[in-house]
Amino acid sequence: MSPQELRAGASLAGIFGLRMFGLFLILPVFAVHAPQLAGGDNLMLVGIALGAYGLAQAILQIPFGMASDRWGRKPLLIAGLAIFVAGSFLAAGAHDIWMAIAGRTLQGAGAISAVVMALAADLTREQHRVKTMAMVGATIGFSFALSLVAAPALYQVIGMGGLFSLTGVLALAAIAVVIWLVPEAPRRAHAAEGTGSGALRNALLDPQLLRLNAGIFVLHAVQMAMFVVVPPMLVASGLPLQSHWKMYLPVVLASFALMLPLVLHADRRNAGRGVMLGAIALLALAEGGYAVTGPRIALHALLLLAFFTAFNVLEALIPSLVSRIAPEHARGTAIGVYNTTQTLGLFVGGLAGGWIAQRYGPAAVFGACAALALGWLAFAAGMRPVNRIGAESFTMGTVKGR
Repeated sequence: MSPQELRAGASLAGIFGLRMFGLFLILPVFAVHAPQLAGGDNLMLVGIALGAYGLAQAILQIPFGMASDRWGRKPLLIAGLAIFVAGSFLAAGAHDIWMAIAGRTLQGAGAISAVVMALAADLTREQHRVKTMAMVGATIGFSFALSLVAAPALYQVIGMGGLFSLTGVLALAAIAVVIWLVPEAPRRAHAAEGTGSGALRNALLDPQLLRLNAGIFVLHAVQMAMFVVVPPMLVASGLPLQSHWKMYLPVVLASFALMLPLVLHADRRNAGRGVMLGAIALLALAEGGYAVTGPRIALHALLLLAFFTAFNVLEALIPSLVSRIAPEHARGTAIGVYNTTQTLGLFVGGLAGGWIAQRYGPAAVFGACAALALGWLAFAAGMRPVNRIGAESFTMGTVKGR
């Protein structure tokens, strides 16, 4: 990677890290804090407050991506982060659950994930794009692991309002990174060409992209569904809630070490399709193992390591493949569709996981997740290898068959 590519990857990963660390700080403690808010004893409203961010993201990812194709990446990044800052400070002053819901919704309205990934693709050559996406994915995963450790301690010191305010301050720091550290994107020829309904239609219907978008939906549905039941299982296995970070932190860090050689192999050998299929198979194996395992800590560690390794590999590979298939002038649109299906997967996974767990128990949740992963594997197996030579199969106005 050239110095500019390293700078682009590091600065864009920093934007994701600053933003996501603040978001992750809320998750471990909000449900505990919610009863102190007026109306916060209603668990359905608490769930809406937590899920409002994802729903707003799902609605606005595509508009943000399309707007960045037309008006540029950095202006949309700054605007989205500013909206996120406003939502953070609104939630910080919440005295009732409805104000918290409004703040979380406004946070989600700053839907910049597609814009960040499109800019990462703009600033890196295709042979280094997987590494750039891996830098972003690793930063997000590390932010999640760090938040599990830091959130309870910070909540004791600064409270929920302080956590939301800290989230806003971190997002302001991310704006500074955009302005002063992120390289300028190269000028794109015909920037306004194909950024309307034709680009959106093709991003939704292109067979290659459809396989990838369905895959990211399944991956995040599985993630959310399994974490409806994994924490109670860890408690039942003898690991108290306040000690769960002792399981998550080493497992997540070890998964990064296992992910790296796989991602580098995919990058150097142009073997993204093969590595992706192997990671999906590992995901199905982890979910199937959970469906039949007992409450033993060692098995939890092994299966979580398999899950996080597969998850991190797929989080790095899939957006890289999307950016290769989509044409330059519609890349923001295509990645917007990708991010929308990703956040919808989180919403559907949480809803379906809770419903299945309540009716049929944890084993049924993992069985359903394993079935989803196997279905994804069968669907993805028909995908053609993606060459590094642009997006020859995705054209504006028509969708070529495979």
